[in-house]
Amino acid sequence: MPPERTAGAPGAHAPAGTTAGTPAAAGTTGAPGFREALARLRGAQKSARGGPPYSIFVNRPLGRVLAALAYVAGLTPNQVTALSAVATFAGIVLLALAPATWATGIGVALLLVLGYALDSADGQLARLRGGGSLLGEWLDHTVDSLKVVVVHMAVLVTWFLHLDLAPGWLVVPLAFAAASSVHFFGMILVDLLGRTTRAELGVPAPAKTAPGASSALLKLPTDYGVLCLAMLLLGAHAVFVGVYTFLAAATVGYTLLVVLKWRRDVVALDRLRAEARADVA
Repeated sequence: MPPERTAGAPGAHAPAGTTAGTPAAAGTTGAPGFREALARLRGAQKSARGGPPYSIFVNRPLGRVLAALAYVAGLTPNQVTALSAVATFAGIVLLALAPATWATGIGVALLLVLGYALDSADGQLARLRGGGSLLGEWLDHTVDSLKVVVVHMAVLVTWFLHLDLAPGWLVVPLAFAAASSVHFFGMILVDLLGRTTRAELGVPAPAKTAPGASSALLKLPTDYGVLCLAMLLLGAHAVFVGVYTFLAAATVGYTLLVVLKWRRDVVALDRLRAEARADVA
C-alpha cells in the first residue's frame, strides 16, 4: 500500500518544497535547535484521523525526529525526499538481487523503514520551514507512485530467482502491485475531484467522522509500514511467502471495498454539479 495517507487527504505529507518568506534556515541567528524544532513539529501535526496505525503511531514520530535533524542540518524538504528515495530504492534493489536470507531481510527492512520515515519527514520539514512548493509536492508523489509498485516487482524477482516456488505464485506480487497502484492513484484522484468540484460550486467539505478501532485494524494489513517490517521474515521463505500473500489478499480486498466507496463519492459529486446547473438554468 501507499505510504502514509489520511482519509480524504491524498498526499498527506505537506508539499515537500519551500516557499519564499520561509523562516531562516537552521544555523542562522535565531534559528531553533533540535529540541525546539521537535517541539514545534509536535504542535503542528496534521490530524491522525483515518490513518493506518503504523503510519500514525510509528512512522510519523520517526519522521518528526528526522525532520528536526534535517532542519538543524539545513536540509531542504526536497533534499529529504531525495534521501528517502535513495534509502527506499537501495532497499528495493537489495531485495531483488541479494540472496533471500535473514541478513538480507534485515537490511531491506531497515532501508525501507528509513525511507518511509524520511518520506514523512519531508512534509513535516516543509511545515516547519513555513510551507511547501508545487515542485516538492510533485516530487514527493512521483517517488511514492514509483515505489508502491516497484517494491512488489522486487518481491517477484526475488521469488523467481531465490525461492523454489511454482510459477503461479508470481501472480501474488503482481496482484499486490496492481492493488497498490489503484489505491494510490484512486485516493489522489477522488480527493482532487472532491476539492475542485466543491471549490467550483462553493460547497463546504462534508464533516469527517472519526473511524473506529475496527476500521484501524482493517487497515493494518494494508499499511506500507507493515510491509516494510514483513521483510524481516525474508530468511524464512515459507513464512515470508505466507505473510506476504496474506498482506496482498488483504490489500486487494480492501481496495475493492474502497473503490466502491469512491464510486459513491464521485456519483455524489456529479449529483451536486447537476443540481448546481439546474439552479442556474
